[in-house]
Amino acid sequence: MKTHPCGSATLRPIIPKLWRLFHGLAPRIAWPIRWSSLLLLFHLSTAMAQPAPGGGGGGETTYSPLDSWSFNDTNGWTSDLGDQPVFFTNITGAFFGDYTSVIVDSTNAAWLQYNIVDATATNLDLGQGSIYFWFAPAWTSTNQGGTGAGVCGRFFEMGTYTNDASLGWWSLYEDSAGDNIYFTVQPGDGSTTTYLQAPISWTSNYWHCVTLTYCATNTALYLDGALATNGPGITAWPGTNVQAGGFSIGSDGSTGLLQASGAFDDVYTYNVPLDSDTVNLMYKDFYPDYYLTPENWFYVAAIVSAPSNPSISSATPDVITGQGDLLILVPNISPCISATTNQVWFTNVTATVASDGTMGIIFTIEGGLPNVPYDVFANSVLSFGTNGVPWAWMGQGYQCNTYMLTNLPSTDCFLILGTPQDSSGSGLTDAYQLLVSKTNPYVTNSDLDGVPTGWEILLGLNPTISNFTSPSQRSNYGYTSADWLNGVSGIRSGTIITDNEGNVQSVSQ
Repeated sequence: MKTHPCGSATLRPIIPKLWRLFHGLAPRIAWPIRWSSLLLLFHLSTAMAQPAPGGGGGGETTYSPLDSWSFNDTNGWTSDLGDQPVFFTNITGAFFGDYTSVIVDSTNAAWLQYNIVDATATNLDLGQGSIYFWFAPAWTSTNQGGTGAGVCGRFFEMGTYTNDASLGWWSLYEDSAGDNIYFTVQPGDGSTTTYLQAPISWTSNYWHCVTLTYCATNTALYLDGALATNGPGITAWPGTNVQAGGFSIGSDGSTGLLQASGAFDDVYTYNVPLDSDTVNLMYKDFYPDYYLTPENWFYVAAIVSAPSNPSISSATPDVITGQGDLLILVPNISPCISATTNQVWFTNVTATVASDGTMGIIFTIEGGLPNVPYDVFANSVLSFGTNGVPWAWMGQGYQCNTYMLTNLPSTDCFLILGTPQDSSGSGLTDAYQLLVSKTNPYVTNSDLDGVPTGWEILLGLNPTISNFTSPSQRSNYGYTSADWLNGVSGIRSGTIITDNEGNVQSVSQ
């Protein structure tokens, strides 16, 4: 049993059904690809019972949330317990997050308001409790080079802010730069107290877990499952006359213009403060749903492939080759295990956080054969198949060398090590075609237009579209009525200048 930070009431601990850590394990995939080895740097958890701590303001402790919002009802926006909103306008639903989410990001006034107390239950306790939710901003923090939301957008708000603090206001909100989160209360007696302030550094469309806990002796803010800051206890809040106006999610209740500008999902309210272990377990429980599901891949920034140094000295070019972005740290380590071409793996893996918040990964390539290049691929999501998110080619490494990769995302990074196997002789390895170009590794010409897949990649053509049947993928020549060339369009375009006899004098591109 855990004691929460604001009193003697106890919380039932969360018992996950199953946690798994996969390390050095090759998943079963449909293609008959012969991987050297796979190193998957991630953890997965199966769904577990939703955490349900809760309780009265100093009364008997219960173990369920006051209410929750998964936003699966994108028509009426009823809560999971059937509570209907007081009012809503200019909000939309999206298949983004844990199935669906609500988007509060409009150039017009937008509201999503609920009663604090309805006919059957209390949905928000202002004096003691917790608010847990996931949020993906439509903006990037200024400390990340963005512009922020442009306004002090509200995550949760009750009442109305006034300069003289005479009306009553209770709010969790961001600053206009998107660099800080605040929790501030105006009880309506002329006083204003900011209980919490925590810095954030967020990137557009990346999900973050936010948890606020509060009571008479302590307030705390958790970001992505970790304690960000804490503050003094809350002892005063707006009265029942202000509470009668309900609370808003995603914007202010008076104008609807101070919008958080982003997506909300899996919102929970409690009338007890959650302890740190519970917050962390809730974060870990939901985390895979926000970063490992296809609905979110479109919004996840892709890792950029490294530059290649192709060799075109023969009829079959070696298209994707070179050191790429791999930084060699220790060459020719000893002892080094040597195996065969199809037995190669990552070892001695470490990850570090750079000053700009990105990650660096250090690893050693073991096994394999001397002087044989092995491709390193990276992705921010675990994605396979022809419709999956393409992987990024990071470079080629050799056995017994230690390398470093920098500027990787701080959320998730998956690495795969591939062999030089090229089944079709197209100039691209099987691993590259399956992971990056999404082409058939067992035929030389994937799109059946006569141009080998390797040459299409080398020339910057789309290897999945026939260049003969797609005008934008070929050079299309134009003619005058006398059959003289006068222009070219498509993959190469330009104007052709001829003399009076139709002889080409110049070509401009």
